[in-house]
Amino acid sequence: MKASPEAQQRLLELADLDTELGRLAYRRRTLPEIAELDQLAGRGAQVRDDMTRADTELSDLDREQARSERDVEQVRVRIDKDQQRLDAGKVSNARELESLQSEIVSLRRRQGDLEEIVLDLMERREAAQSRRDEAAAAAETVAAEEGEVTARRDAALADIADHESKAGDARTSVASGVPDELLALYDRVRGQVGGRAAAMLRRGKCEGCNVSLSTVELNEIRAAAPDEVMRHEECRRILIRTAESGL
Repeated sequence: MKASPEAQQRLLELADLDTELGRLAYRRRTLPEIAELDQLAGRGAQVRDDMTRADTELSDLDREQARSERDVEQVRVRIDKDQQRLDAGKVSNARELESLQSEIVSLRRRQGDLEEIVLDLMERREAAQSRRDEAAAAAETVAAEEGEVTARRDAALADIADHESKAGDARTSVASGVPDELLALYDRVRGQVGGRAAAMLRRGKCEGCNVSLSTVELNEIRAAAPDEVMRHEECRRILIRTAESGL
């Protein structure tokens, strides 16, 4: 393939711009804020799970406490009725009186046991509420951090987009000065080598792979016409000859 030395030189500019665009794309993919947001998302999910568990426990405890308090009230009502009968002297039979007194004692013992259950449930509910409050506070902290990190990420993405736009415009301008056939070769090589498709030959060394060319290769390049497009046998990049090539 043949192309003017000037057109070949433009490939170096193109390679620089493609390297910059690649660097920007890599920066976009590897922004530290992305990893931070992933971690925060994990923390957020954890604290939401903690809140859900606490809410479920609170709901269960509220039902248990309400049931136990109803049981206490029922026993208290029975005690009051029995005590009223006893105080009113409506029970004269000794055996019935003894049975009534025994029932009141038993009911008061039952009332005490139920009140202990209610007290235990209240303590457990207080602990569950504390865990729920801690989880809610943690959720607020995570949300605030997510907002701050998201703002930093968006600012970084905007900066990247600005640089990409400028580099993209510059690439379009430079590529417009490269013959179609040479540009197609450049793009093909870029896809093959996964990096710079064109590299300067400086002091007998390919700057793309940093390998020095053999004497035979250098002699072939010396003998080639200035408009001959040369390739490095080692890395297959397009070699650009300049005054610094050492030829």
